Amino acid sequence: MNSALIGLIRVGDLRLVPQSPSPCAAGHVGRHQQKGFTLMSIKSLLPGPLGFGAAPIGNAFRVISDEDAAATVQAAWDHGVRYFDTAPFYGAGLSEIRLGEVLSQYPREQYVLSTKVGRVVLDEDEDPAAREPGEKGGLFAYGLPRKIVVDYTADATLRTIEDSLTRMKTDRVDIVWVHDVAQDFLGDQWVDAFDTARKGAFRALARLRAEGVIKAWGLGVNRVEPLELTLDLDEPRPDAFLLANRYTLLDHKRALQRLLPDALAQNVDIVVGGPYSSGILAGGKTFEYQQASPQIVAKVERLKALVHQHGISLKAAALQFSLAHPANVAVIPGASKPSRITEDAAALQEEIPAAFWAALREEQLIDLEAAVPAA
Repeated sequence: MNSALIGLIRVGDLRLVPQSPSPCAAGHVGRHQQKGFTLMSIKSLLPGPLGFGAAPIGNAFRVISDEDAAATVQAAWDHGVRYFDTAPFYGAGLSEIRLGEVLSQYPREQYVLSTKVGRVVLDEDEDPAAREPGEKGGLFAYGLPRKIVVDYTADATLRTIEDSLTRMKTDRVDIVWVHDVAQDFLGDQWVDAFDTARKGAFRALARLRAEGVIKAWGLGVNRVEPLELTLDLDEPRPDAFLLANRYTLLDHKRALQRLLPDALAQNVDIVVGGPYSSGILAGGKTFEYQQASPQIVAKVERLKALVHQHGISLKAAALQFSLAHPANVAVIPGASKPSRITEDAAALQEEIPAAFWAALREEQLIDLEAAVPAA
């Protein structure tokens, strides 16, 4: 147990420390009332709209050297990024280790950190390539050879947080996401897993938030359905969601119609992960972590033609679209090389003419009801 943890509360067999507000929140941490609860508005916690998604540095799909991983995180810091998101699942702890190596050299109060629970990394060997992560086969086949167990109970939640703190060389995290409690990873068992998480992880995290150990919690998933279920709960109540791949230029209709209006009404903020649809909107060939279908490739070609016509980049269109809806407070693209960070930072500043968004609607490349950036 981290010896620096003081003012402890006990939940199960583990103890964690309350923390003070981060200066990154620029003073008062905004809160709002919701169904009888006082919840964090993470928009006031996050230092800006651009964060760093650390899945790639966990050796997602390919080997990345320690040097390249460190240089990428350093580039994010040098470009002013101060929100970093990771997970034990990303390379069986490799992403957390690499992130911590860089961030541990900076004062902890200067950045916001989130990680995830729902999977426990054990001190047992396992062939990463032999894992079967639902629809995402081979996603972290090049990660550390550690056994990963899916567990959404309260005890596993607390143990996972403690392990993450050790790997990242820190004494606290700000936001904790309940990871992948959805069909794409768990198949038909996802509803049962959600119920376990509701009784276990959700309640443990709500208590940690109430005691000041963490500042916010929610779900981090690639599907809309578990978020809809969570919004229907009377308690425990989340502060925010991390939704990956479901509010992009290529896929946003269900989230737009079924999730974002309720999230906005209930003041549950959305962090958008995977704004490039796992790569194809950033020059890659994958969509949904798999080789893109001919239909998706054709749609991307139409998008490329329009961005070329209007003299803008596809990355800029993708990032700015994902941030345009008022429920969405940040976007966290992943990167595995420093140049990608430079591109992301520039993409957010790029000026996009209103005529481009009008053209997307006219060609039915985005939903007519989808928000677009103001001109």
